[in-house]
Amino acid sequence: MVDDRIVIVGGGIAGLSLALHLHQRGIACHVYEAAPAFRPLGVGISLLPHGTKALVELGLLDELRKRAVIFQESCFVTSKGQFVYTDPAASEYPQFLIHRADLHEVLYDAVVERLGADAVTLGHTSTGVEEVTGGAVVHFVDSQSRESLPSQSGRAVIACDGIHSSIRAQFYPDEGAPVFTGVNMWRGTTVHPPIASGGSHLRIGTVDRGKMVIYPIRNLPDGNQLVNWVAEIRQEESGPVDWSVPGRVDDVLPTFAEWTFDWLDVPALIRNAEAILEYPMSDRNPVDRWTFGHVTLVGDAAHAMIPRGSNGAMQAILDTVALADAIAEESDVAQALVRYEQARRDVANALVLKNRVTPPDHLIEVVETRTGYQPFERIEDVITTEEIHAILDSYKSAAGYNKATLAQASKGA
Repeated sequence: MVDDRIVIVGGGIAGLSLALHLHQRGIACHVYEAAPAFRPLGVGISLLPHGTKALVELGLLDELRKRAVIFQESCFVTSKGQFVYTDPAASEYPQFLIHRADLHEVLYDAVVERLGADAVTLGHTSTGVEEVTGGAVVHFVDSQSRESLPSQSGRAVIACDGIHSSIRAQFYPDEGAPVFTGVNMWRGTTVHPPIASGGSHLRIGTVDRGKMVIYPIRNLPDGNQLVNWVAEIRQEESGPVDWSVPGRVDDVLPTFAEWTFDWLDVPALIRNAEAILEYPMSDRNPVDRWTFGHVTLVGDAAHAMIPRGSNGAMQAILDTVALADAIAEESDVAQALVRYEQARRDVANALVLKNRVTPPDHLIEVVETRTGYQPFERIEDVITTEEIHAILDSYKSAAGYNKATLAQASKGA
């Protein structure tokens, strides 16, 4: 007989968010995480309004306000430092710029407070899952010793174990490594005075000649900010798909050596970094099935996407809302997992593909191509306001945070 609970494999943003949403709906669950201890991973995350809405509904707004920087605007800038367009925050749901470790800590603290300190078990690496009568069983080994640990059963097993998901690999054994897109990223943090508005999410340049994404993720007591920056450089070879691989200033600086603008010294931002991590821009090809009986995939395990558009974590959070709702409303858990997949699969899969081709910074590519990467005198002579809005609204619609979608969500809340 299976345990009367939902087993969540993976204690990252997706797994912890799912635990909170299930608990909010009165559904028992337990999280099993491979890491023997939680430690800071990754760097910055931009919390877009559709993702923030889900976190606000969990009662986490006050904690987010304490730790995050309020998002004010998204800025699209050429490699010459010229502003193409500034897209202000326009939603009743706040947007935040936050360190991934801070967001993870907010979620983890909420899980411990609401579900209990024993709701998350660390050091458990999944080795496989099997269907049983009335549910599923997942098998584990100790993450350090690799010795077998007791298997765990539940009404459902939810794979929130990321881009390297062992559970996804069981159902797609021939899939192989993540798909490298030909772009490597270096992610750094630098203590710096506020840039632009102090709540600006800046996209500068294009991946073909070097692109930077820059935004603050912490306000510091001395008036400075901890600024997250991401350098994207097209290269033929990729490094390991691992968020903890250290990077070097010398690998990044030459591409941006001349990016000294009257409002920002990019080379100095890079040189003064506290830490740099290297990561290949990789994703997974969309698959047409996430749910297998009483097992389903969530977040990066289901639809890992390249981080263009700030949507990886957001789509994972939206998954958890849809899944928790389905489990709460369906008497048959297996049918609930199918319902969740039907609600989310096509939307997320389409976004994986859109991120490869026309993410929001496609706007900069259009402008740079039309100007030959040279300065412009008037942006109106290069691209119309209608074209700008069409490019940005197309992405927002695909990702689920255009004005119409958010307005409808607000009415239904």
